[in-house]
Amino acid sequence: MDPLKQLFYEKSQALGKEVRELLKEHGNKKVDDVSLDQVFGGMRDITCMLWEPSLLDAEEGIRFRGYSIPELRDKLPRAAVNGKEPLPEGLFWLMLVGEIPSKEQVKWLTENWVRRANVPEHVFRTIDALPADTHPMTQLSVGVMAMQNTSVFAQRYTAGLNKTEYWDATYEDTMYLIARLPRVAAYIYRRVYQKGEQTLPDISLDWGANFAHMLGFEDAGFKEYMRLFLTIHADHEGGNASAHATHLVGSTLSDPYLSFAAATNALAGPLHGLANQEVIRWILKMVDTLGTSKPSREQISEYVKSTLGSGRVIPGYGHAVLRKPDPRFMAQRQFAEDNVPDSDLIKIVWKIFDVVPPILTSLGKVKNPWPNVDAHSGALLMHYGMKEHNYYTVLFAVSRALGVLAAQCWARALSLPLERPKSVTTKWVKDYLEKEFKVAAEN
Repeated sequence: MDPLKQLFYEKSQALGKEVRELLKEHGNKKVDDVSLDQVFGGMRDITCMLWEPSLLDAEEGIRFRGYSIPELRDKLPRAAVNGKEPLPEGLFWLMLVGEIPSKEQVKWLTENWVRRANVPEHVFRTIDALPADTHPMTQLSVGVMAMQNTSVFAQRYTAGLNKTEYWDATYEDTMYLIARLPRVAAYIYRRVYQKGEQTLPDISLDWGANFAHMLGFEDAGFKEYMRLFLTIHADHEGGNASAHATHLVGSTLSDPYLSFAAATNALAGPLHGLANQEVIRWILKMVDTLGTSKPSREQISEYVKSTLGSGRVIPGYGHAVLRKPDPRFMAQRQFAEDNVPDSDLIKIVWKIFDVVPPILTSLGKVKNPWPNVDAHSGALLMHYGMKEHNYYTVLFAVSRALGVLAAQCWARALSLPLERPKSVTTKWVKDYLEKEFKVAAEN
Protein backbone atom coordinates (compact mmCIF):
# COMPACT_ATOMS: atom_id res chain seq x y z
CA MET A 1 0.00 0.00 0.00
CA ASP A 2 1.49 3.36 -1.00
CA PRO A 3 2.26 5.88 1.78
CA LEU A 4 -0.56 8.31 1.01
CA LYS A 5 -3.12 5.51 0.73
CA GLN A 6 -1.87 4.01 4.02
CA LEU A 7 -2.15 7.36 5.78
CA PHE A 8 -5.63 7.95 4.37
CA TYR A 9 -6.70 4.44 5.48
CA GLU A 10 -5.53 5.01 9.03
CA LYS A 11 -7.16 8.44 9.31
CA SER A 12 -10.44 7.39 7.66
CA GLN A 13 -10.76 4.31 9.89
CA ALA A 14 -10.22 6.46 12.98
CA LEU A 15 -12.70 9.13 11.88
CA GLY A 16 -15.24 6.50 10.83
CA LYS A 17 -15.19 5.06 14.34
CA GLU A 18 -15.52 8.55 15.82
CA VAL A 19 -18.48 9.37 13.56
CA ARG A 20 -20.30 6.15 14.47
CA GLU A 21 -19.91 6.92 18.17
CA LEU A 22 -20.98 10.52 17.62
CA LEU A 23 -24.15 9.49 15.76
CA LYS A 24 -24.98 6.82 18.33
CA GLU A 25 -25.03 9.44 21.06
CA HIS A 26 -26.18 12.56 19.20
CA GLY A 27 -27.84 11.34 15.99
CA ASN A 28 -31.22 12.86 16.86
CA LYS A 29 -29.84 16.30 17.68
CA LYS A 30 -31.34 19.04 15.52
CA VAL A 31 -28.72 21.18 13.72
CA ASP A 32 -30.84 23.39 11.42
CA ASP A 33 -34.31 24.74 10.62
CA VAL A 34 -35.65 24.97 7.09
CA SER A 35 -37.73 27.88 5.85
CA LEU A 36 -39.95 28.03 2.79
CA ASP A 37 -37.50 30.54 1.34
CA GLN A 38 -34.91 27.77 1.41
CA VAL A 39 -37.30 25.17 -0.01
CA PHE A 40 -38.06 27.42 -2.97
CA GLY A 41 -34.63 29.07 -3.06
CA GLY A 42 -32.28 26.27 -4.04
CA MET A 43 -31.79 24.85 -0.50
CA ARG A 44 -29.62 27.86 0.32
CA ASP A 45 -27.62 27.47 3.56
CA ILE A 46 -29.36 24.29 4.74
CA THR A 47 -26.82 22.40 6.85
CA CYS A 48 -27.21 18.83 5.62
CA MET A 49 -23.98 17.64 4.00
CA LEU A 50 -20.65 16.26 5.20
CA TRP A 51 -17.58 17.52 3.32
CA GLU A 52 -14.12 17.00 4.79
CA PRO A 53 -11.60 18.87 2.53
CA SER A 54 -12.71 22.47 3.09
CA LEU A 55 -15.10 24.80 4.89
CA LEU A 56 -16.33 28.20 3.74
CA ASP A 57 -16.59 30.97 6.31
CA ALA A 58 -18.55 34.10 5.44
CA GLU A 59 -15.95 36.35 7.04
CA GLU A 60 -12.66 34.51 6.51
CA GLY A 61 -13.34 32.82 3.19
CA ILE A 62 -12.34 29.29 2.25
CA ARG A 63 -10.24 27.23 4.64
CA PHE A 64 -8.67 23.99 3.55
CA ARG A 65 -8.49 21.68 6.56
CA GLY A 66 -8.41 24.80 8.72
CA TYR A 67 -5.75 26.65 6.72
CA SER A 68 -6.47 29.97 5.01
CA ILE A 69 -5.14 30.74 1.55
CA PRO A 70 -2.40 33.06 2.89
CA GLU A 71 -1.34 30.25 5.23
CA LEU A 72 -1.29 27.76 2.36
CA ARG A 73 0.89 30.07 0.28
CA ASP A 74 3.29 30.18 3.20
CA LYS A 75 3.24 26.55 4.38
CA LEU A 76 2.74 24.31 1.35
CA PRO A 77 5.84 23.08 -0.51
CA ARG A 78 6.87 24.95 -3.66
CA ALA A 79 8.68 24.05 -6.84
CA ALA A 80 12.33 23.22 -6.22
CA VAL A 81 13.66 25.82 -8.69
CA ASN A 82 12.60 29.43 -7.97
CA GLY A 83 9.13 28.34 -6.83
CA LYS A 84 7.15 30.98 -4.94
CA GLU A 85 3.60 29.59 -5.21
CA PRO A 86 2.28 26.43 -3.55
CA LEU A 87 2.23 23.17 -5.49
CA PRO A 88 -1.32 21.84 -6.01
CA GLU A 89 -0.06 18.36 -5.16
CA GLY A 90 0.55 19.60 -1.64
CA LEU A 91 -2.99 20.87 -1.31
CA PHE A 92 -4.40 17.54 -2.48
CA TRP A 93 -2.35 15.76 0.19
CA LEU A 94 -3.64 18.20 2.80
CA MET A 95 -7.27 17.83 1.70
CA LEU A 96 -7.06 14.06 1.69
CA VAL A 97 -5.37 13.42 5.03
CA GLY A 98 -5.45 16.75 6.87
CA GLU A 99 -1.68 17.20 7.13
CA ILE A 100 0.69 19.68 5.49
CA PRO A 101 3.02 17.43 3.47
CA SER A 102 6.78 17.60 3.40
CA LYS A 103 8.73 18.39 0.25
CA GLU A 104 9.63 14.69 -0.02
CA GLN A 105 5.97 13.66 0.22
CA VAL A 106 4.97 16.13 -2.49
CA LYS A 107 7.83 14.91 -4.67
CA TRP A 108 6.55 11.35 -4.23
CA LEU A 109 3.02 12.42 -5.18
CA THR A 110 4.22 14.29 -8.29
CA GLU A 111 6.16 11.22 -9.41
CA ASN A 112 3.20 8.95 -8.66
CA TRP A 113 0.93 11.04 -10.84
CA VAL A 114 3.54 11.02 -13.62
CA ARG A 115 3.46 7.21 -13.57
CA ARG A 116 -0.34 7.21 -13.72
CA ALA A 117 -0.71 9.95 -16.36
CA ASN A 118 -0.83 7.83 -19.52
CA VAL A 119 -4.16 8.43 -21.27
CA PRO A 120 -5.60 5.52 -23.28
CA GLU A 121 -5.46 6.23 -27.01
CA HIS A 122 -9.19 5.67 -27.46
CA VAL A 123 -9.87 8.74 -25.31
CA PHE A 124 -8.20 11.01 -27.87
CA ARG A 125 -10.03 9.26 -30.70
CA THR A 126 -13.33 9.81 -28.89
CA ILE A 127 -12.61 13.52 -28.50
CA ASP A 128 -11.52 13.74 -32.14
CA ALA A 129 -14.91 12.38 -33.20
CA LEU A 130 -16.47 15.65 -32.03
CA PRO A 131 -16.52 18.72 -34.27
CA ALA A 132 -13.53 20.94 -33.44
CA ASP A 133 -15.84 23.83 -32.59
CA THR A 134 -17.60 21.81 -29.85
CA HIS A 135 -17.36 23.74 -26.58
CA PRO A 136 -14.18 22.77 -24.69
CA MET A 137 -16.20 21.85 -21.58
CA THR A 138 -18.29 19.41 -23.63
CA GLN A 139 -15.09 17.89 -24.96
CA LEU A 140 -13.69 17.60 -21.44
CA SER A 141 -16.83 15.88 -20.17
CA VAL A 142 -16.70 13.45 -23.10
CA GLY A 143 -13.00 12.82 -22.46
CA VAL A 144 -13.61 12.03 -18.79
CA MET A 145 -16.47 9.69 -19.69
CA ALA A 146 -14.29 7.98 -22.30
CA MET A 147 -11.82 7.04 -19.56
CA GLN A 148 -14.54 5.39 -17.48
CA ASN A 149 -13.89 1.95 -18.94
CA THR A 150 -10.59 1.98 -17.02
CA SER A 151 -12.30 2.59 -13.66
CA VAL A 152 -10.82 0.42 -10.92
CA PHE A 153 -13.96 0.89 -8.82
CA ALA A 154 -16.30 -0.19 -11.62
CA GLN A 155 -14.22 -3.26 -12.43
CA ARG A 156 -13.84 -4.37 -8.82
CA TYR A 157 -17.50 -3.70 -8.05
CA THR A 158 -18.56 -5.89 -10.96
CA ALA A 159 -16.25 -8.62 -9.67
CA GLY A 160 -17.83 -8.45 -6.21
CA LEU A 161 -16.16 -5.70 -4.17
CA ASN A 162 -16.72 -5.75 -0.42
CA LYS A 163 -18.10 -2.41 0.78
CA THR A 164 -15.24 -2.06 3.25
CA GLU A 165 -12.94 -1.78 0.20
CA TYR A 166 -14.93 0.87 -1.68
CA TRP A 167 -12.53 3.55 -0.49
CA ASP A 168 -9.50 1.71 -1.86
CA ALA A 169 -10.84 1.45 -5.41
CA THR A 170 -12.06 5.05 -5.24
CA TYR A 171 -8.60 6.20 -4.18
CA GLU A 172 -7.04 4.41 -7.16
CA ASP A 173 -9.50 6.01 -9.59
CA THR A 174 -8.93 9.41 -8.00
CA MET A 175 -5.18 9.17 -8.42
CA TYR A 176 -5.43 8.04 -12.05
CA LEU A 177 -8.07 10.63 -13.00
CA ILE A 178 -6.22 13.57 -11.46
CA ALA A 179 -2.98 12.42 -13.07
CA ARG A 180 -4.57 12.21 -16.52
CA LEU A 181 -6.75 15.33 -16.49
CA PRO A 182 -4.07 17.87 -17.52
CA ARG A 183 -3.15 15.73 -20.53
CA VAL A 184 -6.77 15.49 -21.68
CA ALA A 185 -7.45 19.17 -21.01
CA ALA A 186 -4.31 20.28 -22.85
CA TYR A 187 -5.14 18.01 -25.78
CA ILE A 188 -8.48 19.80 -26.12
CA TYR A 189 -6.85 23.24 -25.99
CA ARG A 190 -4.31 22.36 -28.67
CA ARG A 191 -6.99 20.68 -30.78
CA VAL A 192 -9.37 23.63 -30.70
CA TYR A 193 -7.01 26.62 -30.71
CA GLN A 194 -3.64 25.39 -32.03
CA LYS A 195 -4.65 23.42 -35.13
CA GLY A 196 -4.28 20.14 -33.31
CA GLU A 197 -0.52 20.52 -32.87
CA GLN A 198 0.12 18.73 -29.59
CA THR A 199 2.86 19.31 -27.02
CA LEU A 200 4.01 16.11 -25.32
CA PRO A 201 4.31 15.96 -21.51
CA ASP A 202 7.55 16.81 -19.74
CA ILE A 203 7.84 14.28 -16.93
CA SER A 204 10.51 16.35 -15.18
CA LEU A 205 7.92 19.01 -14.30
CA ASP A 206 5.43 19.17 -11.46
CA TRP A 207 1.70 18.67 -12.12
CA GLY A 208 0.81 22.36 -12.64
CA ALA A 209 3.93 23.31 -14.61
CA ASN A 210 3.55 20.28 -16.87
CA PHE A 211 -0.05 21.31 -17.56
CA ALA A 212 1.16 24.77 -18.58
CA HIS A 213 3.85 23.15 -20.76
CA MET A 214 1.34 20.86 -22.52
CA LEU A 215 -0.92 23.86 -23.14
CA GLY A 216 2.07 25.40 -24.94
CA PHE A 217 3.10 28.06 -22.41
CA GLU A 218 6.76 27.98 -21.40
CA ASP A 219 6.84 31.30 -19.56
CA ALA A 220 8.00 30.71 -15.98
CA GLY A 221 5.47 33.29 -14.77
CA PHE A 222 2.58 31.42 -16.35
CA LYS A 223 3.75 28.16 -14.77
CA GLU A 224 3.82 29.87 -11.38
CA TYR A 225 0.37 31.31 -11.98
CA MET A 226 -0.95 27.86 -12.94
CA ARG A 227 0.31 26.49 -9.64
CA LEU A 228 -1.53 29.24 -7.78
CA PHE A 229 -4.66 28.99 -9.97
CA LEU A 230 -4.92 25.21 -9.55
CA THR A 231 -4.48 25.58 -5.79
CA ILE A 232 -7.00 28.31 -5.05
CA HIS A 233 -9.74 26.87 -7.32
CA ALA A 234 -9.41 23.33 -5.97
CA ASP A 235 -12.36 23.32 -3.57
CA HIS A 236 -15.01 25.57 -2.06
CA GLU A 237 -16.74 23.25 0.41
CA GLY A 238 -19.44 20.82 -0.69
CA GLY A 239 -22.50 22.95 -1.37
CA ASN A 240 -21.44 24.53 -4.66
CA ALA A 241 -22.91 23.00 -7.80
CA SER A 242 -19.89 21.05 -9.10
CA ALA A 243 -18.98 19.68 -5.68
CA HIS A 244 -22.56 18.74 -4.88
CA ALA A 245 -22.99 17.13 -8.30
CA THR A 246 -19.95 14.95 -7.64
CA HIS A 247 -21.25 14.03 -4.21
CA LEU A 248 -24.78 13.29 -5.40
CA VAL A 249 -23.76 11.11 -8.33
CA GLY A 250 -21.09 9.42 -6.25
CA SER A 251 -23.63 8.60 -3.54
CA THR A 252 -25.25 6.19 -5.99
CA LEU A 253 -21.89 4.32 -6.10
CA SER A 254 -21.15 5.67 -9.55
CA ASP A 255 -17.37 5.62 -9.98
CA PRO A 256 -15.20 8.78 -9.84
CA TYR A 257 -15.17 9.15 -13.65
CA LEU A 258 -18.97 9.28 -13.85
CA SER A 259 -19.14 11.48 -10.76
CA PHE A 260 -16.54 13.97 -11.96
CA ALA A 261 -18.14 14.14 -15.41
CA ALA A 262 -21.23 15.43 -13.58
CA ALA A 263 -19.06 18.08 -11.94
CA THR A 264 -17.77 19.29 -15.32
CA ASN A 265 -21.32 19.61 -16.60
CA ALA A 266 -22.30 21.65 -13.55
CA LEU A 267 -19.24 23.88 -13.96
CA ALA A 268 -20.25 24.59 -17.55
CA GLY A 269 -23.36 26.42 -16.35
CA PRO A 270 -23.37 30.24 -16.60
CA LEU A 271 -24.21 30.57 -12.90
CA HIS A 272 -21.18 28.57 -11.81
CA GLY A 273 -17.97 28.09 -13.76
CA LEU A 274 -18.36 30.62 -16.58
CA ALA A 275 -17.97 33.66 -14.38
CA ASN A 276 -14.34 34.56 -15.10
CA GLN A 277 -14.86 34.61 -18.85
CA GLU A 278 -17.91 36.82 -18.36
CA VAL A 279 -15.78 39.20 -16.26
CA ILE A 280 -13.06 39.59 -18.86
CA ARG A 281 -15.56 40.02 -21.68
CA TRP A 282 -17.33 42.75 -19.70
CA ILE A 283 -13.98 44.51 -19.12
CA LEU A 284 -12.96 44.24 -22.76
CA LYS A 285 -16.34 45.61 -23.84
CA MET A 286 -15.88 48.52 -21.43
CA VAL A 287 -12.43 49.24 -22.89
CA ASP A 288 -13.90 49.17 -26.39
CA THR A 289 -16.84 51.38 -25.44
CA LEU A 290 -14.70 53.95 -23.64
CA GLY A 291 -12.03 53.87 -26.34
CA THR A 292 -9.11 53.57 -23.95
CA SER A 293 -7.12 50.81 -22.20
CA LYS A 294 -6.40 53.23 -19.36
CA PRO A 295 -9.83 54.42 -18.17
CA SER A 296 -10.07 56.65 -15.13
CA ARG A 297 -11.99 55.63 -12.03
CA GLU A 298 -14.63 58.17 -12.99
CA GLN A 299 -15.09 56.59 -16.43
CA ILE A 300 -15.29 53.12 -14.90
CA SER A 301 -17.83 54.38 -12.37
CA GLU A 302 -20.10 55.70 -15.10
CA TYR A 303 -19.82 52.44 -17.05
CA VAL A 304 -20.65 50.42 -13.94
CA LYS A 305 -23.71 52.56 -13.30
CA SER A 306 -24.86 52.16 -16.91
CA THR A 307 -24.46 48.37 -16.61
CA LEU A 308 -26.55 48.31 -13.45
CA GLY A 309 -29.05 50.72 -14.94
CA SER A 310 -29.69 48.34 -17.83
CA GLY A 311 -30.72 45.60 -15.40
CA ARG A 312 -27.47 43.63 -15.53
CA VAL A 313 -25.05 42.69 -12.75
CA ILE A 314 -21.36 43.46 -12.46
CA PRO A 315 -19.71 40.10 -13.22
CA GLY A 316 -17.23 38.91 -10.63
CA TYR A 317 -18.79 40.86 -7.78
CA GLY A 318 -20.92 39.38 -5.04
CA HIS A 319 -20.93 35.88 -3.58
CA ALA A 320 -23.65 33.68 -2.12
CA VAL A 321 -21.71 33.17 1.14
CA LEU A 322 -18.73 35.52 1.45
CA ARG A 323 -19.16 38.87 3.18
CA LYS A 324 -15.61 40.17 2.60
CA PRO A 325 -13.30 40.30 -0.43
CA ASP A 326 -12.60 36.76 -1.59
CA PRO A 327 -9.14 35.68 -0.31
CA ARG A 328 -8.68 33.97 -3.68
CA PHE A 329 -9.05 37.37 -5.37
CA MET A 330 -6.58 38.90 -2.95
CA ALA A 331 -4.05 36.11 -3.56
CA GLN A 332 -4.22 36.79 -7.29
CA ARG A 333 -3.89 40.51 -6.70
CA GLN A 334 -0.75 39.90 -4.67
CA PHE A 335 0.58 37.64 -7.42
CA ALA A 336 -0.09 40.36 -10.01
CA GLU A 337 1.54 43.06 -7.87
CA ASP A 338 4.63 40.88 -7.54
CA ASN A 339 4.82 39.73 -11.16
CA VAL A 340 2.86 41.92 -13.60
CA PRO A 341 2.32 45.38 -12.07
CA ASP A 342 2.47 47.23 -15.41
CA SER A 343 -0.41 45.52 -17.22
CA ASP A 344 -3.15 47.97 -18.28
CA LEU A 345 -5.76 45.20 -18.06
CA ILE A 346 -4.77 44.25 -14.53
CA LYS A 347 -4.73 47.90 -13.46
CA ILE A 348 -8.33 48.12 -14.68
CA VAL A 349 -9.19 45.16 -12.43
CA TRP A 350 -7.69 47.02 -9.48
CA LYS A 351 -9.58 50.23 -10.32
CA ILE A 352 -12.83 48.26 -10.58
CA PHE A 353 -12.07 46.93 -7.09
CA ASP A 354 -11.93 50.54 -5.86
CA VAL A 355 -15.06 51.63 -7.72
CA VAL A 356 -17.64 48.86 -7.59
CA PRO A 357 -18.08 48.06 -3.86
CA PRO A 358 -19.13 51.61 -2.87
CA ILE A 359 -21.63 51.72 -5.74
CA LEU A 360 -23.15 48.35 -4.87
CA THR A 361 -23.25 49.27 -1.18
CA SER A 362 -25.14 52.46 -1.99
CA LEU A 363 -27.91 50.41 -3.58
CA GLY A 364 -28.74 48.91 -0.20
CA LYS A 365 -29.64 45.51 -1.62
CA VAL A 366 -26.28 43.76 -1.90
CA LYS A 367 -25.05 41.71 1.07
CA ASN A 368 -21.58 41.29 -0.39
CA PRO A 369 -20.31 44.04 -2.71
CA TRP A 370 -16.81 42.56 -2.88
CA PRO A 371 -15.03 40.74 -5.71
CA ASN A 372 -14.86 36.96 -5.88
CA VAL A 373 -12.12 34.78 -7.37
CA ASP A 374 -13.36 35.27 -10.94
CA ALA A 375 -12.88 39.04 -10.88
CA HIS A 376 -9.12 38.69 -11.35
CA SER A 377 -8.23 35.41 -13.06
CA GLY A 378 -9.26 36.36 -16.60
CA ALA A 379 -6.97 39.39 -16.67
CA LEU A 380 -3.99 37.30 -15.57
CA LEU A 381 -4.71 34.62 -18.15
CA MET A 382 -4.99 37.30 -20.83
CA HIS A 383 -1.68 38.81 -19.72
CA TYR A 384 0.12 35.51 -20.24
CA GLY A 385 -1.43 35.05 -23.67
CA MET A 386 -4.38 32.74 -23.06
CA LYS A 387 -7.04 34.78 -24.82
CA GLU A 388 -9.46 31.93 -25.55
CA HIS A 389 -12.16 32.75 -23.00
CA ASN A 390 -14.24 29.66 -23.69
CA TYR A 391 -11.41 27.54 -22.36
CA TYR A 392 -11.10 29.19 -18.95
CA THR A 393 -13.68 26.89 -17.33
CA VAL A 394 -11.62 23.85 -18.34
CA LEU A 395 -8.77 25.19 -16.18
CA PHE A 396 -11.28 25.54 -13.34
CA ALA A 397 -12.41 21.93 -13.85
CA VAL A 398 -8.89 20.51 -13.73
CA SER A 399 -8.34 22.30 -10.43
CA ARG A 400 -11.72 21.40 -8.92
CA ALA A 401 -10.98 17.70 -9.42
CA LEU A 402 -8.54 17.89 -6.50
CA GLY A 403 -11.18 18.80 -3.93
CA VAL A 404 -14.21 16.89 -5.14
CA LEU A 405 -12.33 13.64 -5.65
CA ALA A 406 -10.61 13.91 -2.25
CA ALA A 407 -14.10 14.33 -0.80
CA GLN A 408 -15.36 11.27 -2.68
CA CYS A 409 -12.59 9.18 -1.13
CA TRP A 410 -13.88 10.27 2.28
CA ALA A 411 -17.50 9.59 1.32
CA ARG A 412 -16.54 6.00 0.46
CA ALA A 413 -14.37 5.56 3.56
CA LEU A 414 -17.16 6.80 5.86
CA SER A 415 -19.83 4.82 3.97
CA LEU A 416 -21.96 7.91 3.41
CA PRO A 417 -25.38 6.85 2.10
CA LEU A 418 -27.33 7.53 -1.06
CA GLU A 419 -28.38 11.20 -1.02
CA ARG A 420 -32.17 11.46 -1.11
CA PRO A 421 -33.71 14.73 0.14
CA LYS A 422 -37.47 14.96 0.64
CA SER A 423 -39.32 17.08 -1.90
CA VAL A 424 -42.82 18.55 -1.68
CA THR A 425 -45.32 20.04 -4.10
CA THR A 426 -46.68 23.58 -4.06
CA LYS A 427 -50.06 22.10 -3.08
CA TRP A 428 -48.41 20.41 -0.10
CA VAL A 429 -46.99 23.79 0.94
CA LYS A 430 -50.40 25.47 0.64
CA ASP A 431 -52.08 22.71 2.63
CA TYR A 432 -49.38 22.90 5.30
CA LEU A 433 -49.77 26.67 5.64
CA GLU A 434 -53.54 26.35 5.80
CA LYS A 435 -53.23 23.91 8.70
CA GLU A 436 -50.76 26.20 10.44
CA PHE A 437 -53.10 29.19 10.10
CA LYS A 438 -56.01 27.12 11.40
CA VAL A 439 -54.08 25.97 14.45
CA ALA A 440 -52.92 29.53 15.13
CA ALA A 441 -56.50 30.85 14.86
CA GLU A 442 -57.81 28.21 17.27
CA ASN A 443 -55.17 29.14 19.80
